[in-house]
Amino acid sequence: MVSPTIDWFRQDLRLADNPALAAAVARGGPIIPLFVLDASAAGAWAPGGASRWWLHHSLAALRDALADRGAWLVLRHGPATEILPRLAAEVGAGAVMWNRCYEPWAVARDTGIKARLKRDGLAVESFNAALLAEPWTLATKAGEPFRVYTPFWKALQARDVARPQAAPTRLSPAEAVAGDDLDAWGLLPTRPDWAQGLRDTWQAGEAAAAARLGAFLDEALDAYVEDRDRPGVDGTSRLSPHLHWGEIGPRQVWHAVVQRAHAKGQEPLSGAAGKFLSELAWREFSMHLLAHFPELPERNWRAAFDAFDWRDDPAGLAAWQQGLTGFPIVDAGMRELWATGWMHNRVRMIAASFLVKDLRIHWRAGEAWFWDTLVDADLAANAASWQWVAGSGADAAPYFRIFNPVLQGERFDPDGAYVRRWVPELAALPDAWLHKPWRAPADVLAGAGVAVGTDYPHPIVDHGEARARALAAFAELKQVAS
Repeated sequence: MVSPTIDWFRQDLRLADNPALAAAVARGGPIIPLFVLDASAAGAWAPGGASRWWLHHSLAALRDALADRGAWLVLRHGPATEILPRLAAEVGAGAVMWNRCYEPWAVARDTGIKARLKRDGLAVESFNAALLAEPWTLATKAGEPFRVYTPFWKALQARDVARPQAAPTRLSPAEAVAGDDLDAWGLLPTRPDWAQGLRDTWQAGEAAAAARLGAFLDEALDAYVEDRDRPGVDGTSRLSPHLHWGEIGPRQVWHAVVQRAHAKGQEPLSGAAGKFLSELAWREFSMHLLAHFPELPERNWRAAFDAFDWRDDPAGLAAWQQGLTGFPIVDAGMRELWATGWMHNRVRMIAASFLVKDLRIHWRAGEAWFWDTLVDADLAANAASWQWVAGSGADAAPYFRIFNPVLQGERFDPDGAYVRRWVPELAALPDAWLHKPWRAPADVLAGAGVAVGTDYPHPIVDHGEARARALAAFAELKQVAS
């Protein structure tokens, strides 16, 4: 008789294209699906409020999907370093399987657990379910990690992407194993009404992820190049939270896009399909950076930025967080984030630029806010993206790239659909003034029922002056570095 196998679920909350689960099935014998809420191991990077909301609903969906196939998800709360060996002894397990995580704290923890379980005589295997190519499999000709996205993307395109595996139709259940009640974990936020927008916007779980991918392929992929930068248009996939929690894997997304392109007689690495796949590759690039440079979330990747003159501005930070900066495109993004746990990528760049360049507040303050409020909060993508905007990261935007929030709003939200949705107090303003209401003539403001300074704040900074100050600070930093 084959001893039970523990399949330790983490950020792979799906049944299809799940190599650890497939290996457990192939081994034979009973399978014990396990999820451990191990917040202590992550330290400061334990899931934030929006991520905890998502995790609750994703685990509920996984629990139901496993039950449909005859298995029961076991929930345990505490240090995984203690729970895995204890559960293995409790059930007489002969093997433990999991899919790899790449956060520095997870790598250290998992390495210790694997060594401990092997000393106890268990077979232990880990697999790749999260990436198209793992960090140690791609390198420059000099054998170094990629530090620039474009050559990384070229190297990734040259690789074959394994085809995704189908979900098992039936799992061999183990005898009942005691576990926690999901509701008792308290993952759902207690802040009044904060989760209502999340409930209205998202459905977590593997089935929802597959449905979202299908809808994107059918309705938005063809126009992706034109629409992806327009926040007032539903032109992006919104797969990021599903990918983060592993409700769908990148191999599944890659092959679905490739098949769609082939069905239309298109080359999958060009046009709309190629552009979308290149964005998927940015996720990979961020993960590779984190794996090779594990201090990325907490330290400037470019050490010269350690001397940058950041400002301590609690009032400015609060205005930015609350969407009350006086710049409509920035405020719309920050309000969308608070309401839905998500923000359009173009607006993320605008809002981030405003924080670190107009206000000169440290990128780590923005990183922390996004970590708590994004349903797709991902350590690698969050850190790499904030450092990219700040100019302190790998393949970073040039220090002199400072987004003008008025021009960005006029270019990417020309009809004001996005701003009018999230900053409704400005909804009646004509397009010509919507992104700069403080400049609107008095009669226009009166006709729209807008009193700047009362209904909507004056800008908290003059962008032109802030830009000049930021450029001067960056130029001084460049002189020091040289």
